[in-house]
Formats: sequence, structure tokens, C-alpha cells
Amino acid sequence: MATSGWRSIDALIARMQELSRPLAAAGDRRRFFHDTYLRTTLAVKDELARGGFVDPDWTQAWDVRFAELYLDAFEQWNRNERPSRPWVICFEAAPERLPPLRHVLLGLNAHINYDLPQAVLAVISDEEFDDPQVVARRSADHRHIDEILVRRVPEEDRELAKDELPGDRDWIDRLLTPLNRAGTRQFLKEARRKVWANARTLSAARRAGDGAYARRLAELEDLSANRVADLRAPGRVLLKLAARGFGVELSS
Repeated sequence: MATSGWRSIDALIARMQELSRPLAAAGDRRRFFHDTYLRTTLAVKDELARGGFVDPDWTQAWDVRFAELYLDAFEQWNRNERPSRPWVICFEAAPERLPPLRHVLLGLNAHINYDLPQAVLAVISDEEFDDPQVVARRSADHRHIDEILVRRVPEEDRELAKDELPGDRDWIDRLLTPLNRAGTRQFLKEARRKVWANARTLSAARRAGDGAYARRLAELEDLSANRVADLRAPGRVLLKLAARGFGVELSS
């Protein structure tokens, strides 16, 4: 697993801010997900300072590791290398005339479905997965981060609206806007359950050896890439999410 050497959320935020500036200057539509992620990370930092997590040190390490997986993929793409398939599909969509919200949902889907189980494994040992008390504490902090995301939905909706062009939202989209906010909690709840199930499956594979883990990770990559491709295809993304769900789940 790649590591960047970042040790704190402050260093993570500084790196994200550095990468944000050229995106804005170039009009790169990857900025919609990137800047949403940056603002969310700032909110997590504030909550860490407030003492809102069960285990703030673990939460910070997890949050940084999670973000590294996205930024590794981001920088690979900038070097004309190929990151994982979910991110390839997201980054290939950047030049497309998709509404800002669609770009955010593509990145969020790739990051949660493919990267998040790996980030969980990076900060929870296989032995800890066998300890219900440890898992309960980690799960509580995961739920709390999801609540931060839910609270930010109205503000992020306003931020994205600043970059929308005529036609990005028709009357049906406006009708669905309250569903965006109310539905976020349900999408995240479903995704959280599947992320932990997938992390447990990957943990079992890791115990079985490198080959077993690689096969399971490849399966997760395929599932996640197919999900992102489906959301990228024409059609109302919120209705797709409502009908088919947000997350993906490895076979048992």
C-alpha cells in the first residue's frame, strides 16, 4: 500500500489546497469533487478540534489514509499513468459537460466503494476485526463522519450551484433537491454497511495470503468501476441511486 508520509490532517489540507489552485485556474471539472472533499476535510478537522470523536487519533489517521488513496490516484492521472479503474472512469468524465453534482457523485462513489474499505484495513488489524469493542468504537466514529457529510449537504449544494450553467437543473432536478439532502443519510448508511462488510471480506482474504487478497481487491475494483460507469451513463443519477443503491458488495 502506498504511503505519502503525511502525519496530520493539517498537512493533508495543505496538500489538497495546493492541488486545488491549478484545477480552478484551468477550469478542470475535477475541481467539483476535489473542492467538496477539501471543504469536508476542513469540517472534519474542526470536529477533531472540538473533541467530537470517540478516538480522535485513530480518526485522523484513518481520514488521512483515506484521502491519500484518492490523491495517489489523482496524481497518477496527472502523470499520465493509470490509477484504479473507478478513478479512470471518474477522471475520463472530467471534460464532459456534466452538471457539477454529477462529477461530485462520481468521485464520491469511487472513493467510498473502492478506497474506503482499503483505508479501513490500513488502520484496523485483522486481530482488531475480531474484537467487537474495537469495531464498535471505529464504527461510531465512521457514523459521526457521515453525520458531518449530511450536515454539509445544504452548503455544498449552494457551492455547486455557483458553477452550474443554464440547463444543469430542470424543474425535476429542483423538485428532487430536498431528496438530495434527505437521501444523503440513507445513501451513506447503506454504503457504510457495505464498506464494513467488504473490509471484513478483505481482512479474511489478507489472512489467507497476498494472492487471495489481490483477487478480492480486483473483484472490488470491478464492482466499483461498474457502479461508477453506471452513474456516468445518461440518466438521472439520483433516481439511479434510489433504485439501485449507492454501494457495492463483495460476494461471500
